[in-house]
Amino acid sequence: MKYFLIFLSFLPLASLAEEMSSSSSAGEAGMKALAAGLAISLGALGGALAQGRVAASAMEGIARNPQAGKSMFVPFMIALAMIESLVLFCLVVAIMKT
Repeated sequence: MKYFLIFLSFLPLASLAEEMSSSSSAGEAGMKALAAGLAISLGALGGALAQGRVAASAMEGIARNPQAGKSMFVPFMIALAMIESLVLFCLVVAIMKT
């Protein structure tokens, strides 16, 4: 729940980038770059925290039951790929808005 609230607190950044895309003065271009940099940095931070948690949980599960290591590998890799795709989506949105 805490992470969901943190996610909701950063939603105004998307609207800031959207508002900045309609105008084209020099100061506003800097604000667009700032919003894009902030969006990708926060997306990467969230992705890194999530991947760390997934990896820690997988290692704990394998430590408790070593025979389950092979059956946990595929869901572990899928989870990491899904988390990384969200970070890449942040990058694409940041590039499109600048």
